[in-house]
Amino acid sequence: MRRLTRLIRDDMRPALGVTEPGAIAFAVAKAREHVRGELKEIRLVLNSGMYKNACTCGIPHSREVGNEHAAALGYVAADAERGLECLESVRPRHNREARALVEAGKVKVEMGEVGSRIHIFAEVAAEGGKASVTIRDGHTNIVRIEKDGVALLEKGQKEAGNGDRQDQEAGKREEGPTIHRYTLRQLYHYAKTTPLEEIRFIGKAFTLNLALSEQAIRSRRATFTHYLYIRNGGKAISADEQQSASLLCNAAIEARVLGMPRPAMSITGSGAHGIIATLPLYASQQVNGYTEEQLLRATALSHLVCMYIKEHSGKLSAFCGCAIAAGTGMACGMALLKGGTLRTLTLAIQNMASSITGMICDGGNHGCTMKGIVAVDAAYRSVAFALQGIAIGSAHGINGSTPEETMRNMGRVASPGMVETERVIVDIMREKEKSLAK
Repeated sequence: MRRLTRLIRDDMRPALGVTEPGAIAFAVAKAREHVRGELKEIRLVLNSGMYKNACTCGIPHSREVGNEHAAALGYVAADAERGLECLESVRPRHNREARALVEAGKVKVEMGEVGSRIHIFAEVAAEGGKASVTIRDGHTNIVRIEKDGVALLEKGQKEAGNGDRQDQEAGKREEGPTIHRYTLRQLYHYAKTTPLEEIRFIGKAFTLNLALSEQAIRSRRATFTHYLYIRNGGKAISADEQQSASLLCNAAIEARVLGMPRPAMSITGSGAHGIIATLPLYASQQVNGYTEEQLLRATALSHLVCMYIKEHSGKLSAFCGCAIAAGTGMACGMALLKGGTLRTLTLAIQNMASSITGMICDGGNHGCTMKGIVAVDAAYRSVAFALQGIAIGSAHGINGSTPEETMRNMGRVASPGMVETERVIVDIMREKEKSLAK
């Protein structure tokens, strides 16, 4: 079972802002390291999911949004050594410099393939030469660096698929992702029995994600948070468990999409996934007096179920993995906290699969807050029914005869099921960009 601990440990990592702008800035910053002289042009080619997720997304330490500004800030300010926290050093003068590059037309962004596999090609051309960086499958997984037509780094397909230790796709190998070798029963057994010291590191996620939530509660920019705070009686934690869970979770999500300068602890390459998989469980623990051990075990299960579904749907698909994958993981963790059995978890998964699986992803933007609110509501409803033995049966809709089959079907709806949906979403967003530019 230590392999499952390693999967969680390797997948958890801090991310500043929405992951995709950080990954774009990281790629450009790595390419910049290999050129000298005045900049001529930055060229980006992004897969549809990457393009979509950063298109209107807030950027940390900036009031700007989008792919072009993320790339420009990657060139003028990003510290590639910090990975997905590379924009931590951005200051007002960097925003002015980046804006000037964008306005001068020196940043070109193209959309490449339509699909759920992460792909970034970042090329920086300067007076002293040209360099490019290619990222594949993981947000910081560089598979090729090229300078003036010569490869400085190139990973083979198998090596590239695994990525570095911190950003690998949870042990994906030729025979399939490691997480898919386990059944829900085994994940449940792991969460119940693994030595506590082995999963104590998960507590770091609460430290980061709660700080992000608190920042939104203090901010006048966070409008959804302000309303949720009022609904919760002007408290971060009240006697109302679900209101508290929704506030903590979605305040942190709103902070991220608005570009507030604090990192989230991500899971499956997404800060919002990490937030949804953790903060509602923390609220439940605080309101109901569960122990730290119960919270950590529930969160371990939440992460693993999220990872299980995401490995079927792909990293950047056309459905909202935050609500669907992380929301289902959180529902399972919630059921465990409340004394649920393996059957309770199975029923909760069936209820989640039958309710919000079709929710689309239209990029990392303010709308993620509303999706997070819906995810928390759906999870609480699904668990409440499951604890009473009530669920949508396996004969209906996309539910399978086993929980593993149900989770696989949830992923299949996104990839390959929603490839054309992805194309339409991106077309709508690009049409809107053109309209706003006039």
